[in-house]
Amino acid sequence: MGTDSVPAGLGPDTVSTIEELRAAGWVSRSVKDEIRANAISCIADGRQLFEGVLGYEDTVMPQLENALIAGHDVIFLGERGQAKTRMIRSLTNLLDEWMPIIAGSEINDDPYHPVSRYALDLVAEHGEQTAITWVHRDQRFGEKLATPDTSIADLIGEVDPIKVAEGRYLSDELTLHYGLVPRTNRGIFAINELPDLAERIQVGLLNILEERDVQIRGYRVRLPLDVLLVASANPEDYTNRGRIITPLKDRFGSQIRTHYPLEVDLEYRIMLQEARSLDLVDAAGDRAEVSVPDYLGEVVATFSQLARASSQVNQRSGVSVRLSVSNYEALAANALRRGLRHGERAAVARVDDLDALAASSIGKIEIESLDEGRDGAVFDHLVKSAVLTVFKDRLSPAETADVVTSFEDGVVAQTGGDLASAELAGLLEQVPALREPVRGLTGDDESPAAVAAAVEFILEGLHLSKRLNKDVAATTATYRGRS
Repeated sequence: MGTDSVPAGLGPDTVSTIEELRAAGWVSRSVKDEIRANAISCIADGRQLFEGVLGYEDTVMPQLENALIAGHDVIFLGERGQAKTRMIRSLTNLLDEWMPIIAGSEINDDPYHPVSRYALDLVAEHGEQTAITWVHRDQRFGEKLATPDTSIADLIGEVDPIKVAEGRYLSDELTLHYGLVPRTNRGIFAINELPDLAERIQVGLLNILEERDVQIRGYRVRLPLDVLLVASANPEDYTNRGRIITPLKDRFGSQIRTHYPLEVDLEYRIMLQEARSLDLVDAAGDRAEVSVPDYLGEVVATFSQLARASSQVNQRSGVSVRLSVSNYEALAANALRRGLRHGERAAVARVDDLDALAASSIGKIEIESLDEGRDGAVFDHLVKSAVLTVFKDRLSPAETADVVTSFEDGVVAQTGGDLASAELAGLLEQVPALREPVRGLTGDDESPAAVAAAVEFILEGLHLSKRLNKDVAATTATYRGRS
């Protein structure tokens, strides 16, 4: 991606010394200049900076593009499950594919401008014949989850007792074992949950990034590092006074607010992109497939959207998009398990499979309630509300009026996970008025599994719309008219 500072054909196994590197025309530039040039090339070509990040095209991405062009360090503020880490890790795609370093350097020393004592001594001894090696952009990324026990040794470095035991003096810089930040020199360093970093560690990080020096065991180390700093944080923690020192906060040139999908359709698209396929081939070579109808996929997405708007859900902890993905996978898994028990090799998710979402939902959302054991009730209410919302969006009262009339005339129907798809699909013969609304949901798919799923959805939607009565006994639901 982008325009490399490395001339075409130059890379591993092509150039091995500083002299050859100069002759080949390689130009040294800072990591921010490198990312800026490649980002500009990407934007000019009409390409997205990151693949697989949906919903940020008009909100987050313009801000991020501005930050990278301006050469800013960046902090992403957002709740969990808003693709912050994915975007941070994807920034490596804006680096040149290959970068030359002094051979053996632990901190990616620039062949033209070495900074470590090891590299300085090597260049002083060998000059233009100093050996170089090449580092791929995937190796130019360092990441640390900030925790209260994170130390200076983790981030900056520590005196290596083994090197001291070998006979070196403590004042010798070669006794240092470098931490994550120096090892990411000429690359991207990311800190997740920045406010959780202890203040004294924040000071040390600021010194090495801004003042270019740090004290380790009383020994002052000067390291003019070249690093793009990227961080993530929860907005509430980041803005809470005292959680982060002001100079470090001032270090970030751009503060970018992420968000959850704003529409059900976008949430659904992300689910389809991220959810794993559960199709399988057994030992006998027989294939079992499972599918989730789009209307039930919309129910799963709507569930998350409603949870984010619910006063009974703690919004400070967020309702992650990972909840939607996990729920979608749990729905498909339950449908596949049910289908296999009935001997069906092509399973389709049904409304009764939504009960499986309890295991993948409760625990991912924090319920705001003083009453013990309210999680289940809140979950049930959100699922029913999601089904009703999608049902009303998919089918108008006029389309199902004849179905209601049939039940008012005495039809009684049973559904549930214990019934095979063929049994449920047989309700079309019992209630012919179901044919048209079912066809509206299934399209060209007339398989018993698809028809059964549509029948269940329609009956449950009519019940939630207060147009049919429903009695539940164990795993079976009985629908009948209200009169």
